[in-house]
Amino acid sequence: MDRYLVFGHPVRHSKSPFIHTLFARQTQQELEYGLAEPAIDEFAQALRTFFDQGGKGCNVTVPFKEQAFTLVDRLSPRAKRAGAVNTIKLTDDGVLLGDNTDGAGLVADLKSHGVTLGDSRILLLGAGGAARGALAPLLAELPSELVIANRTHTKAQQLAAEFHDLGPVTAQTYEQLAGPFDLVINSTSASLQGELPSLAPALIHTDIAIYDMMYGASDTAFISWAKQHGARQTMDGLGMLVEQAAEAFTVWRGIRPGTKQVLRELKRNLGVI
Repeated sequence: MDRYLVFGHPVRHSKSPFIHTLFARQTQQELEYGLAEPAIDEFAQALRTFFDQGGKGCNVTVPFKEQAFTLVDRLSPRAKRAGAVNTIKLTDDGVLLGDNTDGAGLVADLKSHGVTLGDSRILLLGAGGAARGALAPLLAELPSELVIANRTHTKAQQLAAEFHDLGPVTAQTYEQLAGPFDLVINSTSASLQGELPSLAPALIHTDIAIYDMMYGASDTAFISWAKQHGARQTMDGLGMLVEQAAEAFTVWRGIRPGTKQVLRELKRNLGVI
């Protein structure tokens, strides 16, 4: 049976095995999907061993995405742009292909919620790996402007300069931000610590869409804060998790699984519904 897994540290909390098992059942694909949590300095060896022992593909999560970028034989265009790899496939000719499905997953989830991206003004909070993966797919939707704000302003400037050829992307400090924005995406990990980005409450209005890439059984700190200041449409990253997984499954198996029922099952598993 074909073997897949997710590499991360820590990774025991991952819902990827749950998601991909449902995808396999839905599409009648025979595969098994597990977890691997190598030590930080043992990822490269663990990755080689997995494929040497017959592994067909894997997902890669924190903190190994940038390292995976350097370990594959070939990169997809979106992985090159993102500078990080979250999906690896062993091709029929024995090549390790690195891909990045995070941005595609984000855009698919936003669209599933009815969020209009074309001609919209988007604020992206954070300038780390999650932001990098999101930028090209977001800019491909032709927003009127995409503004990056980050605690370290120079990182936001560097990211904006790198992606400027793809569309109207700029960097601003939190103090410089002026609305209105149609969509705010929090790509920082602040919600994991129950913390908030330094965003002024005045930027929140009733028609804004708020998206936090983090997720949990209850509202993240950022979503709770946005609701308190009048945001009516708020979304967490659970749908993005399922959508990027569906994209990875398609890369591996050549068949696109449906996501709506799997997302419902995942929410039930987490106690969200």
